[in-house]
Amino acid sequence: MNPTRPEPQDRHDDSADESSPTPGRGIPRTSSRAPEPAPLTVHGPARVIAVANQKGGVGKTTSTINLGAALAEYGRKVLLVDFDPQGALSVGLGVQPHQLEATVYNLLMERGVEADEVLQDTGVENMDLLPSNIDLSAAEVQLVTEVGREQALGRSLKRFLPDYDVVLIDCQPSLGLLTINALSCADEVLIPLACEFFSLRGVALLMDTIDKVTDRLNPDLRLLGVLATMFDTRTLHTKEVHDRVVEAFGEKVFDAVINRTIKFPETTVAGEPITVWAPTSSAAASYRMLAREVIAR
Repeated sequence: MNPTRPEPQDRHDDSADESSPTPGRGIPRTSSRAPEPAPLTVHGPARVIAVANQKGGVGKTTSTINLGAALAEYGRKVLLVDFDPQGALSVGLGVQPHQLEATVYNLLMERGVEADEVLQDTGVENMDLLPSNIDLSAAEVQLVTEVGREQALGRSLKRFLPDYDVVLIDCQPSLGLLTINALSCADEVLIPLACEFFSLRGVALLMDTIDKVTDRLNPDLRLLGVLATMFDTRTLHTKEVHDRVVEAFGEKVFDAVINRTIKFPETTVAGEPITVWAPTSSAAASYRMLAREVIAR
């Protein structure tokens, strides 16, 4: 039990700073592109989705955790890969990175490491975690001299693919070798994009990197979609940025939109996804809608 955990009575109420969606904006409650998914009779092999944006603070880790939990609710077996040396994904699920004896770094750099030595139970049914900590920062330096350095993560994940339906890789906020590794082994890229001008400017660089990886390393890589995050219907700027995103990416923009809310910092303290911490909140509903769209695509 975490002594700093927020009071339970706050779990199901939308907070005051969470804007109510207006018609055509904010959180769509239904979508023709997001039908209720059919149950699975068999599991695997997994589709691998890299959650990437070189700009920090756009909701990559939050979206990885909550999309994974929502997919798990729909009966999908999900593996989350924390591929950021900061270990934010691990912390967001209640894991203390500095206390780990084995992480994704060991899978990458050491032979003979068993999957069970690294795999962590998240406490969410159907969702597991490959955690990370600061050790992973050394991998970027050590991989430089390796043959096939861009495929190191793909080789490490191969053993997990038959047992899961979806693998979500939380990339670090850079376009370095670790992110290239994630893109090289992924089937699809999901781009969380904060609805603010500077976030929009950085996407062109990311798209250029995705194009280069597709040309040189992973010809099957495709853009799964762009997820608008930190949406605030009270500001004209947010709406204008969202409109520009739709104009630029068209049908690749998810109907699901993630509104600003103080619920997300609370979930980090609790070490739980929003779908568990505040299951009836509009934020949880948005991630369930996103999960349906991801399944449908």
